[in-house]
Amino acid sequence: MTDSQGSIERRGIDLVPESARYGKPRDLMFLWAGTTTTVFTVVYGAFVVALGLSFAQSVVVIIIGNLLAYPLLGLASVQGPRTGTTTLTISRSSYGPRGGRILGVFAWLTLVGFEAGGLILVVFAALTLLDGAGIAASTPVQILTIVVLAGVQLLLPLFGHSVMMRAQKYFSAIFALAFLVMAILVLPKVELSSTDGSGASASTMIVGIALIMASGGLSWAPAGSNFSRYLPVGSSKRAVGTYAAVGGFLPYVLLQILGAATASITLDVADPISGLPAVLPAWFVVPYLVLAMVSLLVQNSTNLYSSGLNLQTAGIKVSRVTMVVIDTVICAVITYIAVVGQSFYDLLNAFLSLLVIWLAPWVAIYVTDWLMRRGRYDLPSLASETGGRYWGRGGYRLSGLVAQAVGMVVAALWVNTTTYVGPLATLTGGADLSIPAGIAVAALLYWLLARREHEQAQPSPKQTEGAH
Repeated sequence: MTDSQGSIERRGIDLVPESARYGKPRDLMFLWAGTTTTVFTVVYGAFVVALGLSFAQSVVVIIIGNLLAYPLLGLASVQGPRTGTTTLTISRSSYGPRGGRILGVFAWLTLVGFEAGGLILVVFAALTLLDGAGIAASTPVQILTIVVLAGVQLLLPLFGHSVMMRAQKYFSAIFALAFLVMAILVLPKVELSSTDGSGASASTMIVGIALIMASGGLSWAPAGSNFSRYLPVGSSKRAVGTYAAVGGFLPYVLLQILGAATASITLDVADPISGLPAVLPAWFVVPYLVLAMVSLLVQNSTNLYSSGLNLQTAGIKVSRVTMVVIDTVICAVITYIAVVGQSFYDLLNAFLSLLVIWLAPWVAIYVTDWLMRRGRYDLPSLASETGGRYWGRGGYRLSGLVAQAVGMVVAALWVNTTTYVGPLATLTGGADLSIPAGIAVAALLYWLLARREHEQAQPSPKQTEGAH
C-alpha cells in the first residue's frame, strides 16, 4: 500500500497510517507552486483582460481575488495530517457518509472540467507546433494528437503522491525560470498610459474577482488534505496552511499578471496558445509551446490524482487507477468537442462561474464544521460507510445538506456568466456576489442547524445484526 519510488500507488481514500507518513509542511509549497506554475494560470490572466478590464484593473482584480481565495486552500489543508484522509472524506462529518457522496460527484465533475481544460490547451499547443512543421490539423491528426497526449498525461498520477511531490518540486523551478524569461520579453512592451483608461465598470471587476477565486484557491480547496494527509500527525497546522496557501498564491498572482500584460498588448486573446505567442520573439515561440504542454500535463496529474479520490468518496467501487483511466477517456472526448467546436473563453467563463455555486457553500460548511469541532474528528467514523458518529439519518446529516442546498440556491441567484445571469446579479448591476453570499448563508445556517442536531455513534447494519 505504500507509495514507494517507481511503484504505482494503490491507496485511495483509506486512512494513511502513521508508518506511511513522511515529509515536511514546506513540501506543500513546492507541490502547489508546481501545480499552479503553468500556462493555464497565464491564460486566466488573459481571460480577465478579455472581460474588458484595463491592465491596471486586471492587476487589482488578480491580487484581490487570490488574496481571498488561497487562504481557503490553506484552511482546507490543515486537517490532513490530523486525520490522514482526503478532504471530502472529512466532509462526511458535515454531510454523513452517504450525503458526502453528493459532494464527491460535484468535486469529481469540477476536476474533470479542469483536466479537460488543461488537455485542450495542450492539444492547441501541439497542433500549433505541428502546423509550424508543415503538418495540417486535419481531423485524423487532431484525433491522434488527442489520444497520444491523453495517454501521456495518464502516467504521472498513476505513480501516486511521492512521485508527484518530487516531480512538482523540480518542475516548478524549471517553469519559474522559463516564465521569468517570458516576463522579461513581454513586460517592457506594456504601455500603462494606453491601458489605464476608463476600463470596465465596478460590477465587471467584481465578476473578475469571482472568476479569479474560482480558478484558483477556491477550486483547489477540495484537494487540500488529499496531499497534506501524508504529513506526520504532529505537523504544525499553521505551517501546513501557510505553505499550501503561499505555494499557490505567489505563482497565481505573478503569472496571471503576466497573462494580463500579454493580452493587453495583442489584439487577439481569443486563442490562448497560438494567439499569445504573437507578441513573443520568434526564437521563444517553440520553447513557449513546449513549456505550455509540459506544465499543463504536470498540473493535470494533480487533478487526475484528486479526481479519482473524489469519485471514491462518491461511492464508486473501483480502484483509483481505474478512475484515472476513466477520467482520461472523458477528458479526451471533451477535448475533441472543444477543439472542433466552441470558443475556449466562452466555455471557460461558464465553467468557472457555475462551479462556485457548489464550491462556495461547501467550503463555508467545511471550515465552520472544523472550527466547531476544534479540529477533532472521530477517525473510525470518517472511514465508515455503514455507521458511526456522523451517520445522521440513514447516512445523511441534514444540517450539512440543508445548508449546502440553501447556499447553492443563494449563490445561483447571484451568479453572472456569459450564459446565465442570476436575478440578484441583475438587480445589483451585474455584480457577481455568488461567492460571498453562498459562503455567508451556508456558514450561518450550518452553524445554527449543527448546534441543534443530535450527534451520536450509530451502529452499522452488520453490528445491529450481530447484536441479535
